[in-house]
Amino acid sequence: MPSANIDDALELVVTHFRGMKDKDGEPYVMHCLRVMMGVSDPLARQVALMHDLVEDTPVSIEELRSRNFSEQVVAAVDLITHKSEDSYADYVVRIKQNDLARQAKLSDLRDNSAVSRVLYREHSLERDMQRIGRYILSYQFLSDRMDEATYRRRMSALEQDE
Repeated sequence: MPSANIDDALELVVTHFRGMKDKDGEPYVMHCLRVMMGVSDPLARQVALMHDLVEDTPVSIEELRSRNFSEQVVAAVDLITHKSEDSYADYVVRIKQNDLARQAKLSDLRDNSAVSRVLYREHSLERDMQRIGRYILSYQFLSDRMDEATYRRRMSALEQDE
């Protein structure tokens, strides 16, 4: 049986994010599409499109396997799924080992930190600023502008300020 492709990933994302909105009130699926368009590799596009699927919907890694997504795609989606027991720093360090997950996460970070998407919310300004700081540090680490020790040290300092 042939491997699942981008059409299959798109169908899953549209089905499971139907009706969901982002913090700005826009359809959540638009974020998934922007993240997908931020990468060029065909397999990385599948990962980017599905990057929040397992974390935010009932879809499981096993379901992706049963739908015949390639093991490369499934492994990368598993890595890019932030598990509650992992610190954000551990999660990002783990992503760096897999090129498909890394490409998708870099695109996700670019989209999440885009000036046009960063909201000013008086009631959560400090929390939002720390989130953006976490995104910037993670982007620097994943794009090889910062080593792991520096990344962990700066993330720890950021978390202490919370």
